[in-house]
Amino acid sequence: MTAIKMQMTRRDEIGKNAIKKIREKNIIPAVIYSRGGETIHASVSLSEFQRVYKEAGASSLLGLDIAGEVMPAIIKDIQKHPVKEQILHVDFQKLNMDEKVKMSVPITLLNRDNIKLQPSILMQLLDQVEIECLPTNIPNGAEVNVEDMDFTTPIFVKDLDIANNDDITILTDLDNLVCTLSQPSVTEEETEDDIPEATEAAPDKIESEE
Repeated sequence: MTAIKMQMTRRDEIGKNAIKKIREKNIIPAVIYSRGGETIHASVSLSEFQRVYKEAGASSLLGLDIAGEVMPAIIKDIQKHPVKEQILHVDFQKLNMDEKVKMSVPITLLNRDNIKLQPSILMQLLDQVEIECLPTNIPNGAEVNVEDMDFTTPIFVKDLDIANNDDITILTDLDNLVCTLSQPSVTEEETEDDIPEATEAAPDKIESEE
């Protein structure tokens, strides 16, 4: 898998005030962690991160370019504002290309809007799967085609496309349910017999004045 490059800058200023200033310039503070190596404080422009994230997603192999030095890495965590959805901070993990990495990749249900058996309700029970592989074998995600699903045959982790890839070890239980297809519940309409007959209200008794 070819790494997707992301232009970044080494960040010397740390602390709340420094981070607040760079955020005001639409720059995202970041940290690059390395097992047994130095932790690098860095930053990336919001537009650059959005460009790469749109192409790569959260699980692809990235090439973080800092002053011409490109290091392989993956996104480990994206912190967002709970209300504004603004990206506040990104954590990256630097990789050794000769060492396997454990990570989670998203599950995509292909043709979920084109399921032949209708009417039906598709329920996805698992959104991601944990894997282990070399960085060069990191997939963009795990996929399965649900177009021909029926009510009696659910889809399991073992049915995902990456389950047939010898370069990838799936750590999630292969018998875990990914999705099911079920018939919609039918609500019987009330019949005329179920509706009580209306009765006339007795007229109020009017007493004559003496």
